[in-house]
Amino acid sequence: MKKDQLIKFRIVSVVLLLLAANLANGQKKHIIESKNLKTNDTVLVFTPKGWSENAKEASPALFLLHGWSGCWRNWSDKTDIQSFSDKYGFIIITPDGFYNGWYLNNVDTAKMQWRTFFDKELYPMMIDNYKLDPEKTFITGLSMGGHGAINIFLDDVKRFRAAGSMSGVLNLMDTRLKNSQITEILGPYADDAPGFINSSALNRLESIKGTDRIMLITCGAQDGLAKSATDFTKRCDELKIPNILILSPGVHSWKYWIYALDLHLYMFSRIVRNEGMGY
Repeated sequence: MKKDQLIKFRIVSVVLLLLAANLANGQKKHIIESKNLKTNDTVLVFTPKGWSENAKEASPALFLLHGWSGCWRNWSDKTDIQSFSDKYGFIIITPDGFYNGWYLNNVDTAKMQWRTFFDKELYPMMIDNYKLDPEKTFITGLSMGGHGAINIFLDDVKRFRAAGSMSGVLNLMDTRLKNSQITEILGPYADDAPGFINSSALNRLESIKGTDRIMLITCGAQDGLAKSATDFTKRCDELKIPNILILSPGVHSWKYWIYALDLHLYMFSRIVRNEGMGY
């Protein structure tokens, strides 16, 4: 290859590398070696256009949890998360809740302790790395992830401005997986099994009675988990806990969840801007 051709080749190669880097702008993959999970957790983080780690003001952020049988790639494989991040100006964090993790601590302490991982590793790391402000931080998820998001919110509402659930399993008694998959985390199922009762968000609402933090509960009206949504918000109403329930045509499907994500981000963005939620 002649010298001038080699120079041109190198210039083209550098340009292609720069384009590849630009295509990756806004997205970063973190691999966390976790003593609590006993394995690594991969976390994909999307930052909105124009975001800078040196910005004086924190950007709003959303922890977005996947459903049963999913992984950290689930949301980004199904829809363009970067476009949602750019549209609403939110940092969007998609951790791995694992195929059957349920965002819980396994009853066997030698196995995965996901909730402890979130409390002691993931949440602090994201706060530090992305300069998150709890008053601008939200959490939501679909199905198993809706269960996880609301339970994590209930653990300590001061960490979030609000929380959401899309087709969430807000009562573990309502899922067909209670006699199979969840038993790997909580042990044998029974109607009076303490693990199932105490791990259901529906039964934990007393702990936040009197809070002014709101929960957004959405579900497809034809989804088998619509009962979970209505029972949960009814209990919120009894305890005077702020909540919004939206049931609209839809089933347990990605078509519904992609619509619901846009709805949740829209609502959360209104909260960030103090535009009110109709009350």
